[in-house]
Amino acid sequence: MTPLDKVEALFNELVIHYGEGDEREIRAAAKLLLVGLDKFKKYGGPNWPGLLDEYVAMLKHEPEKFERVLQSNRSVGSGKFQA
Repeated sequence: MTPLDKVEALFNELVIHYGEGDEREIRAAAKLLLVGLDKFKKYGGPNWPGLLDEYVAMLKHEPEKFERVLQSNRSVGSGKFQA
């Protein structure tokens, strides 16, 4: 199981935790995003905002490339586009 697989499993656990609550997927994603942003800032070095902007820009303007990056980091991915 890759690290991305583990994060997705945690997301699924969080969704279950929220039960039948409203917007449970968004709430779970928000929790992971908050923790991820905190770690990005803490460990990303002085250029962490630029790296974050690159990922957001890719997601907004090149969604196919973003999906390839995600797929390459899953256990079933090719490993070609490691992030």
